[in-house]
Amino acid sequence: MEREGNDCDVGDTSLTASLFDGEASVLSSTFLLDHVGEVTVTFHSDRLYWKLVGSLDNDISTCLRVKYFPKAATEIKLSEIYAVELNGHGSIYISSLPPAPECLLLGQDIQMYRFTVHGFIRSKNQPSQCILADYTFGHTNLQVCRKWVNQLNASLKQEVGRPKNLLVFVHPRSGKGNGCRTWEAVAPIFSRARVETKVVIVTERAGEAFDVMSSITNMELNSYDGVVAVGGDGFFNEILNGFLSPRFKAPYPPTPSDFVHVVKDNGDSLVNDEDEIVAETSSKMEDQFPLISSPKQFGSRISNLNSEDKAAEFPVPNEWFRFGIIPAGSTDAIVICTTGTRDPITSALHIVLGKRVHLDIAQVVRWKMTPSSEVEPNVRYAASFSGYGFYGDVITESEKYRWMGPTRYDYAGTMVFLKHRSYEAEIAYLDVESDEINLTSKRDYQGNLIRAIRSSHISERRICRTNCNVCNEKPNHASVGVCSLTPHLNSEETRWARSKGHFLSVGAAVISCRNEKAPDGLVADAHLSDGFLHLILIRDCPHASYLWHLTQLTRRGGSPLNFKFVEHHKTPAFTFTSSGDESVWNVDGEIFQAHQLSAQVFRGLVSMFASGPEV
Repeated sequence: MEREGNDCDVGDTSLTASLFDGEASVLSSTFLLDHVGEVTVTFHSDRLYWKLVGSLDNDISTCLRVKYFPKAATEIKLSEIYAVELNGHGSIYISSLPPAPECLLLGQDIQMYRFTVHGFIRSKNQPSQCILADYTFGHTNLQVCRKWVNQLNASLKQEVGRPKNLLVFVHPRSGKGNGCRTWEAVAPIFSRARVETKVVIVTERAGEAFDVMSSITNMELNSYDGVVAVGGDGFFNEILNGFLSPRFKAPYPPTPSDFVHVVKDNGDSLVNDEDEIVAETSSKMEDQFPLISSPKQFGSRISNLNSEDKAAEFPVPNEWFRFGIIPAGSTDAIVICTTGTRDPITSALHIVLGKRVHLDIAQVVRWKMTPSSEVEPNVRYAASFSGYGFYGDVITESEKYRWMGPTRYDYAGTMVFLKHRSYEAEIAYLDVESDEINLTSKRDYQGNLIRAIRSSHISERRICRTNCNVCNEKPNHASVGVCSLTPHLNSEETRWARSKGHFLSVGAAVISCRNEKAPDGLVADAHLSDGFLHLILIRDCPHASYLWHLTQLTRRGGSPLNFKFVEHHKTPAFTFTSSGDESVWNVDGEIFQAHQLSAQVFRGLVSMFASGPEV
């Protein structure tokens, strides 16, 4: 009900600078806070405080068996506010918790002018998850509300990094087919934050997002602060490849000197039957990086940008331009690793608040599709994981059951596991940490060296998190251009090591790949931006042993890498050659047929609207 006359002088205001807790304030006024009562609100340069009027520091009162401690002040940081809106004239509900103005009837609606501060709080159970929190303040004077709204909005505009214009891709059939509904749920956050969004709904065919992204001119791309993908990891991969393919110019991955010619045209394998690791030391830089000048040998990749657009440059990497993901996929591993949770609201808040974290990107180059194919490089980029064997078989098998939705991966995984197929292959990787990581030699009773396995799991785990020290470390040497993205390739201690034999799977993780079924991911201590790939080789082993390995992945705090048949190598680059006729890789959830490939990682190549997990 509406109040009349001067029943209560709520809102006696001082808009001049005052002191609050010993600090100079920008504004200080008295308002009615919706569902709370009369409060004194004070705005400093970086936060908003409010405190119930009439509370005594040493007073503890009880109402309806609920203890109230008036000494506790409430605040919200400016960095946690994404919008401030003037709501006009309406109701403010006064709760029955003391203290409330004596002239007001408790539990009643009071009509006055209002403005709302939109922000968030952290979930108590999941610190990485953000929960929307709205604070509506009421006052009898409209001009007072306007003054506060104008002052808060002016301060929000000074917040560095918040986007103004975004290109949004929505995959309506991603995951359980909730792409459009997911976007509709978070779209109000963007409109309140005054972020312009151009929405592209991808519906017609596979690869449409790639085509749209790759055909956008640099001039148009420069008008956006970033791109948002509403979908899963595979959908983001498609957009990422569409962005990088025509714009990012980099040499192919380094390879051993004999790599390109290692496979004969008739498909005969040069891989030995013995399971062994062979260290190959290169003394010359040209032996370590024979393909740095590869465009001369294979031809340069040509940009599809038209000549008129070349004048509008779009540098890659680009410090300002960022990518965001609103999770709507089957696993959403990239979102979980970059934000700490699989929550569309949290991801939307990270975007509108302008969070930033750098993300490593792997360049995967297929040299031969089949044993008899001609050498013809084909480049793909991956942000999370590339896998062969078990992982390639699962993604291939799951395509038969797309009608099942996300559960097709569980079904396909079970079917592939029961087949227990192993594949003969040769993997070479750059060893750049021989002095830092302990090598454990296992010998038989005769003292013969059987194998040397890296036991990086013995060292203390350094989990990637918000403001991660590992990801924020600067290289010891000064590099420019593309070389600055591959700092570990410049080490003088680099050498090629080889691993040959039968493998159940070969995986290269760019990040930890946490998901709901693997809470610690494939590699718990993988980082978002350290310039390393985690090469995981699972050798042929008994069925029960492989099951135990997979079981460890599903446990928080498990040890999936602590098995004799598991090799884990931290490396900036590796090569792969299959001995069979068929070879299918899973690159960020997409099928990639490759008999022979090489890969390298670029440190912090792209930036994400995220801040890392709160762990």
